[in-house]
Amino acid sequence: MTEELTIGPEPFTSPDAQSALAQYVAELAERFPDGFDSGRGVPPAEDDFTPPKGVFLLVRFAGEAMGCGGLRTGPDGTAEIKRMWISPALRGTGAGRALLTGLEDHARRMGCARVRLDTAAELGEARALYAKAGYVEIPAYNDNPYATHWFEKILR
Repeated sequence: MTEELTIGPEPFTSPDAQSALAQYVAELAERFPDGFDSGRGVPPAEDDFTPPKGVFLLVRFAGEAMGCGGLRTGPDGTAEIKRMWISPALRGTGAGRALLTGLEDHARRMGCARVRLDTAAELGEARALYAKAGYVEIPAYNDNPYATHWFEKILR
């Protein structure tokens, strides 16, 4: 399977990136008891995921967009992962861990010393992935209305 899986930078506005993001939003709308409205939080600016401020990675399997994740950097040497999603068809294959590693690698190359992210209570598999990858739960660092768990990892 790994020979068909690719993860690489993609313009946030590309059709494939927007397709992956639409799938991400649709899944959250199904999984959250009250649905999901991407307009409720502060959406990232388009250039947040564009070098030198950040990067947007797209996961493709057999050429099809099946996952994504954005990384944006802050002025204090902290990067934040946003919009991380893996298609249910790829879960359990290592694709999520590979995407997370790719985002962390980009954070290191951008000079960041740590990475933060938030997630919702309904996304237990995401919390498990972050814990296995060395993230520790921290106090809330933002006011994302859907977040119930905030994590941080010191990059080495």
